[in-house]
Amino acid sequence: MKKIALEEHFSGPGFGKYMAVMKGLFEGAVLASMEALLSDFDDKRLKAMDEAGIEISVLSQTAPGLQAEVDAAVAIESARRCNDFLFKQIERHPSRYRGFACLPLQDPEAAARELERCVRDYKFVGALVNGHTQGVYLDDKRYWPFWQNVQELDVPFYLHPMNPFDEPHVYSGRPELNGAVYSWTCETAAHALRLVFGGVFDNFPGLKVILGHMGEGLPFMLWRLDSRIKATPFAKALKRMPSEIIRQHFVVTTSGACANNPLLCTVAELGEDNVMFSVDYPYESSAIAADFIENVPLSQSTREKLCFRNAERLLKIRV
Repeated sequence: MKKIALEEHFSGPGFGKYMAVMKGLFEGAVLASMEALLSDFDDKRLKAMDEAGIEISVLSQTAPGLQAEVDAAVAIESARRCNDFLFKQIERHPSRYRGFACLPLQDPEAAARELERCVRDYKFVGALVNGHTQGVYLDDKRYWPFWQNVQELDVPFYLHPMNPFDEPHVYSGRPELNGAVYSWTCETAAHALRLVFGGVFDNFPGLKVILGHMGEGLPFMLWRLDSRIKATPFAKALKRMPSEIIRQHFVVTTSGACANNPLLCTVAELGEDNVMFSVDYPYESSAIAADFIENVPLSQSTREKLCFRNAERLLKIRV
């Protein structure tokens, strides 16, 4: 079955310096092979797509991306160069690639302008941002004009993991818990919940946020989120229960999570219109991801929605 994949990474020129944070999270040879694949837009990437039946990959700058940059001026210029570079790669294979913009959220106004430029001039289908920017999360009121711009452009925003701003004590002495093994999931789920409880979606009701990795665990917590928030003094300020906000404003992908039961649970909790196929290339195998989605026990119509129809609708593209 044809597929669209939404969490497929590359690394633009000059971004290798930010990947130092990844060195302790991967075995050396594994990281070296990934770095080589991140810079490839031709034979290896297209071969992996063809073998997996992926018609279109939406490409995004790999973590930690610009969120690791401390200088706002450098971030603004780097974002522009990265997006220009990505557009040139898409032009070389226009039927196979689309782009998520890289944004300098160190300066929310500049980020809004860059997203508008990428959507208007380059036809990018949204943005992907790697978590917090120097410890500032996206529920902060300084980002509300940015969210207004995202809503007006009517494009989705992919919230991707990165390291916590500071290491929680519970991880100390246990480096195995860092990164994609566990800490990124907790960090990204908490960031998403900051948007939920911070009123972002009440003020910008047209927003759609994408979460990878089967929703970073949130689809399995909806009942408990509602139940426990009702027992707190904060419930009176809520206009909607967390589960209602998540079901209405979040869509999730299967990136890096190729297991039947979690997918079936996610579809049951969020609905078949809010789940989409992805790989997390090159960190995961396109072949394994494709075999998983082709064989999970779903109806043909639901499988079509997950593989490409939901992405076509959300991104306004056709395969």
